[in-house]
Amino acid sequence: MHKFFTPKELINENVAKIIGDDVKHIYKVLRISEGEKVVLNNCEGTEYLATVSSVNKQEVLLDIIEKLDLNNERKIKIYLFQGLPKAQKMDLIVQKGTELGINEFIPVITHRVDVKLKGEFKKLDRLNRIALEAAKQSKRSIIPKVSEPIDFEDMLGRVDSLDLVIVPYENANNFGIKTLINKLRKESAEQEIKSVGIFVGPEGGIEEYEIEELKEKGAHIITLGKRILRTETAGFVATSLIQYELSDLGGND
Repeated sequence: MHKFFTPKELINENVAKIIGDDVKHIYKVLRISEGEKVVLNNCEGTEYLATVSSVNKQEVLLDIIEKLDLNNERKIKIYLFQGLPKAQKMDLIVQKGTELGINEFIPVITHRVDVKLKGEFKKLDRLNRIALEAAKQSKRSIIPKVSEPIDFEDMLGRVDSLDLVIVPYENANNFGIKTLINKLRKESAEQEIKSVGIFVGPEGGIEEYEIEELKEKGAHIITLGKRILRTETAGFVATSLIQYELSDLGGND
């Protein structure tokens, strides 16, 4: 069954409307016709089962059948603070990160980020569209947000509010996510981790003083193994490991 996102303002008690780019996709590509059932999300996590009542080139009208007791989001919110990469790497990071369950992507201007990239980073509409399409494909219940780039110092202010912050770093020795989680469980078995920040450096890596400042903020410096991962790969691996250890990626048992 196909799934679509539409703003809550376009959903009333019994009827709903889809407008914009999805309309052409519905009638021209998917060839959805009157009477077909779809899942509709109000862009804030509430989902409905609906029947298509009318399709034209301007809008798709739907009759709401019922509100669904469905939430495909994991219990942990993950925020990826990504050292701003070159070229189209951010496209891949947003697409695959959305599939893996990241809630927000925050590009970060670190010391080793090429200053030209900050001026050239004008792709938020495109990146948020990529997040939307990936959210549809992966049946997410929310659409992750891609934020404006922030400076490293501003990022340090944001991580204060998170339950756990991890930093994959090539010079971290034999201290990985599994060891970290086991250590945290022993220290405070009752504390539930609900929000995790992952900071990934850019292609040039992370400066030692940046690592020290992150440590001062309580960040845990971890290894992802002996192999050096690309900046666009490290976030995927760290997210997967966190989801496996603390959420449902390994199953619910």
